[in-house]
Amino acid sequence: MASYGVEDFVRDYDVSRETCARLEQFAELLSHWNRRINLVSKDSLNDIWRRHMADSAQLRDVIPVYDGALIDVGSGAGFPGMVLAIMGLADIHLIEANAKKCTFLRETARITGSPATIHNLRLGDSTASLAALPKAAIVTARAVSPLVKLLDIVFPIVYDKTYCIFSKGIQADDELKVARQSWQFEVQQIASKVEPGGVILKINNIRRHGS
Repeated sequence: MASYGVEDFVRDYDVSRETCARLEQFAELLSHWNRRINLVSKDSLNDIWRRHMADSAQLRDVIPVYDGALIDVGSGAGFPGMVLAIMGLADIHLIEANAKKCTFLRETARITGSPATIHNLRLGDSTASLAALPKAAIVTARAVSPLVKLLDIVFPIVYDKTYCIFSKGIQADDELKVARQSWQFEVQQIASKVEPGGVILKINNIRRHGS
């Protein structure tokens, strides 16, 4: 497979020179910090514009117009939340339980001038932690947990009009089947532009069975 680079990203996602420069800053910071803390696998850094940047950026066209906050759960190295913030989506909040990763995310937001708020917490640890979060219009997550567990994690911040946008791999159908044993929801599956066989799940009207 031919290498996918920044020029390919700009072509596919139609970003401005300024946005591209900020994403390049992000990529440089990630490479530098990854030598000290484990943010992403070393192999994936060799394909960062496809596996991380493009895989995150494609969510922009799936996310509906929203009034409220976009909360990215388990942000890790900032995918997809930091990419979406750099690309100009509004009121983005990144939730990450690892303090060192939060330090990286805050430094990235500062250097790239991205309007992202970083929360060092783990959903479910306490109800008090929820008080620090705004009302979620959109919830995103990438490579966090199987869907049935992920819905359990995010449910405390989900409201009637919240949309959950989750990137999933080739096991998405199996994950949906398991999740439906515990949850009711509406779902739209959108084919990934980046990962063969991957999908983006657009989920709303989430309810526990029996609630």
